[in-house]
Amino acid sequence: MYDIIIIGAGPAGLTAAIYALRANKKVLIFEAKSYGGQIVNANMVENYPGIAHISGFDLATNLYNQVVDLGAEFKFETVIRIEENNDVVTNNGTYKSKAIIIATGAENRKLNVDRETELIGKGISYCATCDGNFYKNKDVAIVGGGNTALEDAIYLSNLANKVYLIHRRDSFRGEDAYIDELKSKDNVEFILNSNVVKLNGDNRLESIDVDTDGDVKTLDVSGMFIAVGQSPKNEVFSNIIDLDEKGYIKSVDGVHTNRKHIYVAGDTRVKELRQLTTAVSDGAIAATEAIKEMED
Repeated sequence: MYDIIIIGAGPAGLTAAIYALRANKKVLIFEAKSYGGQIVNANMVENYPGIAHISGFDLATNLYNQVVDLGAEFKFETVIRIEENNDVVTNNGTYKSKAIIIATGAENRKLNVDRETELIGKGISYCATCDGNFYKNKDVAIVGGGNTALEDAIYLSNLANKVYLIHRRDSFRGEDAYIDELKSKDNVEFILNSNVVKLNGDNRLESIDVDTDGDVKTLDVSGMFIAVGQSPKNEVFSNIIDLDEKGYIKSVDGVHTNRKHIYVAGDTRVKELRQLTTAVSDGAIAATEAIKEMED
């Protein structure tokens, strides 16, 4: 019997583990792939308080090592479901605990263009607020048509020399106020009915090929920000945990789910801002609440 089982070894899950372990709790962490979550792919993190510059890999590794040193048990297994009695079932067995924290994160939807994964951190990014500062006075592209893409375009227009906003449809899905603001900016160009079909550059992104109704044009850009949405992986919890229409976990106050002694932390929950700082905050709060309520 464990005190707390944490599902997911990203920043939220690892932070939850730190707080639980420092409270002398027995902690088991499940991770299906590798530790670190999305942040491990960030070339450089510069918006984390107190750390001016650190690679995503180094930050994730430091977090992982800290949790290991504190005595957490890791199992690289895939969670299949949570039973009605709150037992956690994986591809390798069934585990019991007094509390569960779900911190499975969310995955950025990809364009599925050749070399997209290879160039992450080398010109390809899924987070303008995280990486936009690297592209001051440079030409960049943003792909997407919702509010996130529009907000990213506004943010980058104040940093970059030129912003190409590329969308596969003939109109945006985002709010008119954002669209009007972008139309007023001299350094923003809309490219509609278009898809990115090729990424060019040897070790870094140097340009992209964009297909507009069969007409392919090359745009010289130093960076491309992909904002076509995220997808959580919460289907395995849907039998007992309330999810919204997009599959994110609903919470009463940020960390409490509809099930007693099951908590949520990080990007996998319904929330406005999905950033490293909000993920670790969720992890700390979820662990603290789990410890406080463990004997209820």
